[in-house]
Amino acid sequence: MTQASRRTGFRGRQPAVAFVMVTVLIDVIGFGLILPVLPTVIAGFVDGRESQAWWYGLISAGFGLAQFLFSPLLGALSDRFGRRPLLLVGVAGLGIDFLLTALAPALWLLVLARLIGGALSANVAVAQAYIADITPPELRARRFGMIGAAFGIGFIVGPMIGGLLGSGDPRLPFFVAAGLAGVNWLYGLFVLPESLPPERRHGVSWAKTNPFAALTKLTQLRGIGVLVAAIALSGLAQFILHSTWVLSNELRFGWGPRENGISLFAVGIVAVVVQGGLLGRLIKLLGIRRLALVSLAWGTVAYVLYGLATAGWMMVALILFNFLSFASNSAFQALVSEAADAHVQGATMGALSSLNSLMMVIAPLIGAAVLASVSHLPPSDWRAGSTFFLSAALSAAAFVLALRQLGRAPRVATASS
Repeated sequence: MTQASRRTGFRGRQPAVAFVMVTVLIDVIGFGLILPVLPTVIAGFVDGRESQAWWYGLISAGFGLAQFLFSPLLGALSDRFGRRPLLLVGVAGLGIDFLLTALAPALWLLVLARLIGGALSANVAVAQAYIADITPPELRARRFGMIGAAFGIGFIVGPMIGGLLGSGDPRLPFFVAAGLAGVNWLYGLFVLPESLPPERRHGVSWAKTNPFAALTKLTQLRGIGVLVAAIALSGLAQFILHSTWVLSNELRFGWGPRENGISLFAVGIVAVVVQGGLLGRLIKLLGIRRLALVSLAWGTVAYVLYGLATAGWMMVALILFNFLSFASNSAFQALVSEAADAHVQGATMGALSSLNSLMMVIAPLIGAAVLASVSHLPPSDWRAGSTFFLSAALSAAAFVLALRQLGRAPRVATASS
């Protein structure tokens, strides 16, 4: 097979780019539906704000732990059996997660549902590998940006609908999310073509599916080095914000599902504008390496301002101010993908997803502890924003490490070239 035919791949592969974006979009809509109402559902099983904060953190951490343990395995399996079956498994897993959460009569079933969802939510890592299969290295940052834009659109639609539906019945958004996952699964079953030709598949090395071994391999990619630590710290800062955003706004400003839905709607708008429209121009203007550094620095300042906010409207205004930080993930994904060999894109994206999942385990536990300790403070007390100040410190450390790595290397080595 010629190099050109490898890039175009199977007949009909190119239209599958749109399907992958739709898959991610529908998944994020389903996930976004539940964000404004999950704390309310948990509150139905526990007593007191502090207990609510702890259980919210533990359930979020359980989702991340399951994803951390299974992401390398699912990524490696996609290198062996192809991307299509693993995408379908991931969509089905999310549907089961949403349905069990909607029906859970006890807290332990809610925990079990989130564990199942985390274990089978391979969509993003496999979708990234799918895109890497069909995209030359120089265009991957923009394609990964398209995935980010799909995330943004999902966060425009999902939280807004979830907030409106959840105002009447906090479990209704979970049923809607399960239905969306079911429609998505059927769409994939009948429409999605495979992106990985049989001659580029290889057997699974079970030793490499160990998530910690996968992370070790990630650090050994040429030209990456300490950038992995920077990605980890940046992800930890982001996930502390994500895992405490809804409950923090509820405690500080008295927000309910409607207000939180509106704020997440604003997040989606900014994500779509940046990753779907401005990313290409930003890459052309700054380059991927410099864009990664600028977005980290910008995000650090925004975290500090989030923590200092004393009114709800300030949080929404700061989301708009923080637009540049939305480019960081796409830049990091492109740098890592370029450093990996073409035949291990699935395992590499799985390892990167596993790294993010590990941060998803740690972040809610830290965030819940900090949030619980300041849950009694009024919004006028600067300490009420402690979770954001912690994210700012982590983001600043990530910037220093990224500057050390990217500032000394003229470019990240491209193994796939």
